[in-house]
This record gives sequence, C-alpha cells and structure tokens, in this order.
Amino acid sequence: MDFKTLTPSKTGWAGVQADALLVVVAGEGVPAGLDAPLAAALDSALSTGDFACKAGRTLYLHRPEGVKASRLVFAWSADASAKALRKAVAAGAVPLDKGGTKHLAVGVAGVGELGAAHAEAVVAALEDSVYLYRATKPSAPEPARLLQASVLCTRAEQRAVAEGLARARAVAAGVHLARECANRPANVCTPSYLAEQARKLAKSHGLKVEVLDRKDCAKLGMGAFLAVAQGSEEPPRFIVARYQGAAKSVAPIVLVGKGITFDSGGISIKPAPEMDEMKFDMGGAASVLGTLRAVAEARARVNLVGLIPSCENLPSGRSVKPGDVVTSLSGQTIEILNTDAEGRLILCDALSYAERFAPAAVVDVATLTGACMIALGHHRSGLFAADDGLAAELLAAGERALDPAWRMPLDDEYDEALESNFADMANVGPRAGGAITAAKFLQRFARKLPWAHLDIAGTAWRSGKHKGATGRPVGLLTHWVLARAG
Repeated sequence: MDFKTLTPSKTGWAGVQADALLVVVAGEGVPAGLDAPLAAALDSALSTGDFACKAGRTLYLHRPEGVKASRLVFAWSADASAKALRKAVAAGAVPLDKGGTKHLAVGVAGVGELGAAHAEAVVAALEDSVYLYRATKPSAPEPARLLQASVLCTRAEQRAVAEGLARARAVAAGVHLARECANRPANVCTPSYLAEQARKLAKSHGLKVEVLDRKDCAKLGMGAFLAVAQGSEEPPRFIVARYQGAAKSVAPIVLVGKGITFDSGGISIKPAPEMDEMKFDMGGAASVLGTLRAVAEARARVNLVGLIPSCENLPSGRSVKPGDVVTSLSGQTIEILNTDAEGRLILCDALSYAERFAPAAVVDVATLTGACMIALGHHRSGLFAADDGLAAELLAAGERALDPAWRMPLDDEYDEALESNFADMANVGPRAGGAITAAKFLQRFARKLPWAHLDIAGTAWRSGKHKGATGRPVGLLTHWVLARAG
C-alpha cells in the first residue's frame, strides 16, 4: 500500500477527493475545528445514539451530505496516544474491508498536534487490516482493494508525519516478509527455503549472504546446532546475512534468530494437539529477515548482521537422545536432558559465532519457552539483558513501535538449575522459572558480548480463529537499530 501526507485545501477534510474518509475522534463530543458537514453528521449520530464515545465504536455513512468522499467512517479513540489511535484506525477500517475503497483519507481530530508516532500507528493498523495469506490457499478471498492511504495534516505537521510514514513503510515491509515466511507450512518453509529468502533479499536490497551447510558447520565445530539437526532428512542451513550502511570500521549490530522450521520436540515429543503451530517456531528467524529488510529499505547508516541457524527437530533413529552430551562451538559441553529444549542449542552456537564480528551489541530472538507465554501472555515479549543500558534501549524501542517487551530477571541464583554431573551444563532445569533458566543457558555463551535475549513465544503468532504470524518483533528491532544508527 502507498502512504502519503495530504494537506487539505480551504474546503477542509469534507472536500478531500478520496473513495473513503476515516475520521478518528478523541475525547468526548464533537472536537473543535471539525468541518461543518462532518461536525453536523457526528453531532447528529451522537444525539440519536447511533455513535458513542466508547472503545471500538464506529459509524459508517454512505454518501453523506456535504462530503466529497462517498464513504465516511467515524471511529473513536480512547485518548491522543499512538496506541489508542492504532486501535481506532483498525476498527474504522473494518466497515471498508469489502467495499470498493481504493484510496482512503485518514483524519485525526482531538489529539492535538499530529506527529510521527501517530502516522506510524495509522500505517501499522491499515497494513494489518489488509494483510491476507494466499501462498498455499488459492480459495482465499480476493485481497482488499485498498491501494493508497493519505494522512491528513497541516503544513506545520507535514514534516513529522512524512518522517513517520517513511519509517512505518520500512517496518511494514519487514513485518510482511516475516509473516509470509512464518505462515508458510513446514513442508514449504524449510531451512533451504529460508536460505533462499535471504538470497532474494540480498539481491533486491544489496545484502551479502553466505549459507553454511552441514559440512561447513561440522568443520567449525557447531556440535550443539548439528545435534538438533541430525534427526531430520531436511539439511540444516546456517545463514549469515550482512547489511553495510556505515563504514567498515563501525562495529555491527548482530541479530540472531531461531530458525526451527518445525519442532516436534524430537525424542521428547510434544503432545499432538496444536503441534501444527510448531511451524511458527522459526518466528525469530523470520523477524531477523524482516528487520534486515526494514533497515535496508530505510537505508540506515548502520552495519547489521543477521545470523539464522535453521533446521527441523524431528524424532528418528539418528535423533539426539535425552542424556546425550554434545560439544558446542564454544568448547563447552552440554547434557541434553530434554530434546524439546532445542532452540537454545542452536542459538548457543550462533552466539559463539557472533563473536567473530566484534559486535556493538547482539540480540537473539526466539520462540523459546512456553514458560514465557505463561508469565507474560500474548501482549509483551520477554526481554532478558545483563546490561541495563541495552535493556532500556530495547524497552524504549518496543514502546515507540507499539511492539512492547517486559524485562525479566537474570539473577545468578537461577544459573544453579543448569548444573550437570556429566557435562559443563544441562540444557534444562526444573519447570519453575523455565524462561529464566533458558536465558541463563544462553548467557553462558554470551559472556564476551553486549547481549540481550527476546523470548517471543507469546507474541510471534496468534492461535484460534485468527491463527497466523504477527511479524513481531520486527517493529521493536527496527526502531532499536534505527535509533542506534541515528
């Protein structure tokens, strides 16, 4: 979808040439300064009870008197925040979903001065409303006709709004790529498929991509990664993608994404119900690809490296077994007590590999633990970081992107749960505090790095009627990288 700013002429919002006009109103009653035709329509709807200043309320009017657009929608925003605006725009887009709207104009009244964050909220809401997965579903309905959206603003607001739209377009492109990868079934989205997507991204956006196969990884000594991969016929891939937007002397940021394209649990097999959703276990990898695309589209002056260890975790005669001991790339040995705790095994070798880039910061992203989902639900990702400054940066980026995280503890006492009699460490501890002990495991391989870990098990996809990938945390990561570049 194409987004632009639009400064209305003297005729105001009512005179805007568009297929539909979405007016978001904040506060109680008719906002001051609203065009007379729009103010009259809103006042009438409020007085008759057809519209109310309540969350989720919208009103659709067809060919309203005095309004150039043939479709008019009012939507209420709880307050002037970008978060509330995003919810209101999402609700207001619903009545236009199946109509003939190709060009939508969006005006926001009652929030004061419109800024970049508001513009980003509009883009995020509309892009989400028109997204439709079609790759393996030819019977899916036709995609939405909405092709263009204009954000109405004054000349004084135009610069900030345009800046927000530019950033939001880049993020939206990254979110779309992440969702498309993660939504594909595991017989399509294999490790080789992810490698091919990285190569396509390299070709279209000027990245450099190297793909290591099983022999390459064995030569390096990635025993933990290859232990997970050995039960599957599908060959593993270790993807290294590099975006260079700054001088070579500038230390890069490294993102590490868990790329388990299907997770059965291995010998420690998962229960059958909802196992189909384990195709989403490569959500971390998808978000790294999406962030690379977003940063490249924004032409950020930063060096960014994406590392994606990718394989399947399946049971077979060759699968790693509970009690097996493997040697990681770092030289540390690991007793694998549970083969379903495989994500940390592939990430630990990737974290060791990241050391060669002498990075300014490393963030690993993974659908790592059900325990994090139990702790935080589906609204906030779990953030673990030993460095307070890095944690603060990531939390702030999440709030700006409306892609929030919550910081979890990394107390030394949790590390004791990983002690083993037969190796340097075990890959799991007791059930209690499982998300924390998983992060403590990863921390053992990031001692030399300015490191943070995002557990996105509760945020990378939705279940139920609206099952599908969310594209998170592309927004958080992109805002963080762009802030570092700035």
